[in-house]
Amino acid sequence: MTRCGLRIVCVGALVLAFYPVALSGAGLAEETTGLAAATALEDTLTSAIAQGEKSVVAIARIKRSDHDLNAQLDLRQDSFNRLRPINPPRPGDHDFIPNEYATGVVVDATGLILTAHHVLREDSDYYVTTADRKFYRARFRAADPRSDLAVLELLNVSKPMAPITFGDASKLKKGQIVIALGNPYAIARDGQASASFGIVANLSRKDGPTLGDANLPIKPSFHQYGTLIQTDAKLNLGTSGGALVNLKGEMVGLTVSLAASLGYEQAAGFALPVDDAFRRALEALKQGREVEYGLLGVELDSLTLNERASGRHGARVNRFVVGTPAQRVGLMPNDVITHVDGQPIYDPDQLMLSIGKLPAGAQVRLTLDRGDGRSQPAVVELAKFWVPGRKIVTNRPPAWRGIRVDYVTASREFASWAQQGQVDPQGSVLITDVEQNSPAWKEGLRPDMMISHVGNNRVADPKQFHSAVSGKTGPVQLRLNLPPNERRVRTISPDEG
Repeated sequence: MTRCGLRIVCVGALVLAFYPVALSGAGLAEETTGLAAATALEDTLTSAIAQGEKSVVAIARIKRSDHDLNAQLDLRQDSFNRLRPINPPRPGDHDFIPNEYATGVVVDATGLILTAHHVLREDSDYYVTTADRKFYRARFRAADPRSDLAVLELLNVSKPMAPITFGDASKLKKGQIVIALGNPYAIARDGQASASFGIVANLSRKDGPTLGDANLPIKPSFHQYGTLIQTDAKLNLGTSGGALVNLKGEMVGLTVSLAASLGYEQAAGFALPVDDAFRRALEALKQGREVEYGLLGVELDSLTLNERASGRHGARVNRFVVGTPAQRVGLMPNDVITHVDGQPIYDPDQLMLSIGKLPAGAQVRLTLDRGDGRSQPAVVELAKFWVPGRKIVTNRPPAWRGIRVDYVTASREFASWAQQGQVDPQGSVLITDVEQNSPAWKEGLRPDMMISHVGNNRVADPKQFHSAVSGKTGPVQLRLNLPPNERRVRTISPDEG
């Protein structure tokens, strides 16, 4: 039996389970036929597709450098087969085929479109075609490389759109039927999403490795620690950013990639799960804000084979980083973190994922094994993880007297600063931006300076800083982490006017 035939038989068997045999007084009535079972499955699939496809859109990406090429005349055959010079098709024309394309999902009635971060480029213009064949220009609202999520904003939306209905990926099980809706090879560029179906093949899969400097493997994506839904639904080029829906038409995943490997006949498809971390990231992106991720501040090792064979589990602390929550809570080398918020930890990746799912500032309960056979609790408030890659933020927090601050750990230079002893172990905040000619600028404050105190109050995170300066109308003294030969205390006057 072919793979396709086996799938139909199995799915048909699942449908039969929902159609109990009718009983008569004399015995068993006529059993549900195979045709009825197939029709029931067909009705379920078409209903789910109809529910989901109205919220799926086609995205065309046009490099700005290509617009000049498009202005050149082209020779085309007219209705009498004569070659005539005409302008080539442009975005919005029915026969325009973009070189770069993807899929998106409506997530707000005002015209906000969720898609995958990796399909977008800042050197391009974006055009979106909706299910009702409307055509729109789009611009960035926000983008986050760690979650691989981005939100586009449609321009000149005249009437409310139909947002997708979200399901809960945390309740998915292997074997559940799912449907992928997307724009493969740009054939859905008229806004009519293409559909394929399959099953959930696996859960909590890891994205492929990424090579960084010196070809060393790095994990810039949140999903390289093991979050992805694996499905055998067909996902072709262009379906990234599309919806993976269940049989109710609820979106349970955002399709993102193929797991193509040399020597494999067919690639597996992956989707980002619609879970709490997904929803948190999406809400921040819809508002144009940065998505923040928690940081503990430890370098981890796996347990040895003998330790795991003896029944131990967890991730071993190799070292902590100065100025991070790990140091402030007292974590030590050789501590084994066995639980995060009561959930067991089995390896370093799982610990990184458990911490990374939480926002900066979240309080976390750790359970430690210090080798004496006793468990020890520790409560820690997370700092902020530095996210590599290009972020897009259109809604920045307001400046205070010309400066914006963030967690010191949110800088790509933090590890170097910590190694060189430039980080205050008790905590401070980092100046990320200083507006020219502002009171802070005139006092010599510049990006990458660190503030340890407002007046006599220690400020170890942005929340403490903003609380310390809130409501102050007169001059405010800031203490900076600077060498002894430099002026450490600066007095910031109120904004003029």
